Amino acid sequence: MKKWISLLLALMLAFGCASAAFAVETPDDFTPVMRFVTASDTHILADSYENDERIGRMLRLAYDVADADGDYTGLDAFLVVGDLTNDGTKEEFDRFAAAVNGSMREGTRFLGVAAKNHDGWDMRRKDMRAYYSQVTGNDPDFNVVIGGYHFIGLSASSVDASHYDGGQLNWLKEQLDAAVAENPDRPIFFMHHEPVRGTVYGSSLYDGWGTNHFAALLRKYPQVVDFAGHSHYPLNDPRSVWQGEFTAINTGAIKYAEFTVEGHRTYHPADYYDTATCWIMELDASHNMRLRGYDVNAGGQLCEVYLPNPANPANRQYTPKNRAAASLPPVFDDDAALTVETFAGGCTVTAPVAASADGMPVVLYRAYAKNATGRKVLKSWTLPCYYRAVELETVELKLDGLPPGDYTVGVIAENAYGGDSQPLETAVHIEKIGGIGSLFARIAAWFTELWALLVKHL
Repeated sequence: MKKWISLLLALMLAFGCASAAFAVETPDDFTPVMRFVTASDTHILADSYENDERIGRMLRLAYDVADADGDYTGLDAFLVVGDLTNDGTKEEFDRFAAAVNGSMREGTRFLGVAAKNHDGWDMRRKDMRAYYSQVTGNDPDFNVVIGGYHFIGLSASSVDASHYDGGQLNWLKEQLDAAVAENPDRPIFFMHHEPVRGTVYGSSLYDGWGTNHFAALLRKYPQVVDFAGHSHYPLNDPRSVWQGEFTAINTGAIKYAEFTVEGHRTYHPADYYDTATCWIMELDASHNMRLRGYDVNAGGQLCEVYLPNPANPANRQYTPKNRAAASLPPVFDDDAALTVETFAGGCTVTAPVAASADGMPVVLYRAYAKNATGRKVLKSWTLPCYYRAVELETVELKLDGLPPGDYTVGVIAENAYGGDSQPLETAVHIEKIGGIGSLFARIAAWFTELWALLVKHL
């Protein structure tokens, strides 16, 4: 089946099918002239060196990628877009600087911004900006030119009641105007902590991580490529690259992953803390961009996105409308089948993973149980670990709380835009829950799972 999917996609491209227009393949002759690594939410802690080590791991990965490039071996900049520290203490800022300086080679420029919510807590906000400058050597708000490209950053305001104050927004407009006047055909890179509301995954009003400070201004500057973190939502989710009047990119997080799933805001899967991701971004001489997302801990590549010069408003392949129209439902192999293990009052369903039909990851699996009339009486879901460089062969879902009887159990795979695969289904018989002994057994199993989760994260 998978080979037929590949053939179908090739035919769609050959005949200009609209549903294959969401992405542009990176040209074989793409030759970088600039490279930088972009990350967010390093959350350096005073009582743990794990996140310090992730910074070192990330930079080693970026240098390995650069060194292996036969055309251009430079790593020009290292960007961290806020929440450098977890509590904003002097010790944490010092340790952040030590981790960066201990891993960054000569020729790489560090650029970062400080965020109010974590970096500003114990530094009492007004002190944060001055201390940030002291330990990093950077101004908290900056316009730095590297290789002819403007990198503009805004740290949190020193005004207590405002994340970004009017003076900063006026300064930002001046910097954008100057950059456009200098060269309107080049991307302008703007970095701040919170994503612009209603752009990338995690920035919606419901998700709760977006800001309204910049949208009205940035709509006037198609040259802007906007980098933000804060949400910890996965960067390789296709909704994490957004184009409209400008371009917005979610930078993921070095410390853990987070999601909105089925109305569950800030959902954390069991392996969320194992997640650390970054982008390695490159530009060629025509200002086209290649973005490669990486799993920092595993060292594996998660995704690749090619943006024809994003300064040109005609290049908007990654609008939500285009991407949703381009998405195709995942597909199970023809011989795929479910394995079901029953227990008193429910069952555990194991399904083989589905194949992506459009190059976008499979982001969700749903299980259901239908009664004899065909009505769905119980549902559950699980996230595959698409946000990590881990190869799965199967996914497991649990349906718990079924009355005794006969059911049809099914599993559906789903993409980021709600495209569902055809279901895999099988018949199952559920036994009656057997008295007090069975109840104690279920309670014991629940405590065993809880203890395993606590041990994992201690």
